[in-house]
Amino acid sequence: MTTEPRKFRFAAGGAGNADEGGARKFVKLAQEAEELGFDTFAIPDRLDAQVGPLAALGALAVSTSTIRLATSMLAMPFRHPAVLAKELTTIDVLSKGRLEVGLGLGAFKDDFDQAGIEFESPDRRFQRLDEGLTVLDALLRGQEAEFEGEVFRVKELKGYPRPRQGPRPPIAIGAGARRTLELAARRADVVSINPRSSAEGKLKISDMSMDAVKNKVEIVKAAAGERFADIELSWSIATIVITDDREQVADFALKAIERGLSASIEVDKEVTIDDVLSSPYLAIGTFDEIADQVRATRAATGMSYVGVIPTQMEAFAPVLEQLKGE
Repeated sequence: MTTEPRKFRFAAGGAGNADEGGARKFVKLAQEAEELGFDTFAIPDRLDAQVGPLAALGALAVSTSTIRLATSMLAMPFRHPAVLAKELTTIDVLSKGRLEVGLGLGAFKDDFDQAGIEFESPDRRFQRLDEGLTVLDALLRGQEAEFEGEVFRVKELKGYPRPRQGPRPPIAIGAGARRTLELAARRADVVSINPRSSAEGKLKISDMSMDAVKNKVEIVKAAAGERFADIELSWSIATIVITDDREQVADFALKAIERGLSASIEVDKEVTIDDVLSSPYLAIGTFDEIADQVRATRAATGMSYVGVIPTQMEAFAPVLEQLKGE
């Protein structure tokens, strides 16, 4: 890790962008995020009740002015990188250089099954991401791509239009497993440290602890070598609860999780109240306590790019005000 911590950046995005109210509500959410001072608005790549990420980014390029626009995370199995690069560089031009490209393996089997798209083995999806990154890296720089892999083949294809950002828009990779973390460490500008999830998309409770996050950061550090200092580390807070009794709320949450009442968390190990309160992915307490927790997470792990879901933007706004510029 660098001696001086990176300054915080804040993103709003992920699930809940447009589950009700359609595209108009979605645009308002992005504009609200901009007004609240978030640095980035990120759009998920799911086939459920969400807007389409690439078309939506095009709309936001002209309906917002300062906030950066991101994907969180584009599933590489859904798109050929040559076609994807064309859409992404166009968005970067339209937004005047505000694009961040988030990429992932495609982790939600339901999306594939419902669309009739083969949910390939982890090895094959990893290969798609690895090869796709090679093609994208060239085309997003406006260079000519010449590539022959096992999944993708591109011949004498020039990246166009040239992106507004140089040398290319930043690439973020979401990773939870070792080899994806290592790939992200070698190839990405931003590494999102994610808990591993089940095939149903539930986060594994064992992977949400501070120790688990520290271990993953060490994997990234070892794989990145000298370029580690140039990598921005991010994470997303799954739940924010504003309360003046952290322990009581954590106890209630823990009991609910243990009884299987959480739709997003899978219990795969025994956890304690201290585990809940120290998890970077759960923010419970007063605004001051949550701000201190975010600072402590950065101090312990080096992660500085903080994500929250849009439905919790307003709840997090007073915390953002405290931390902005630090």
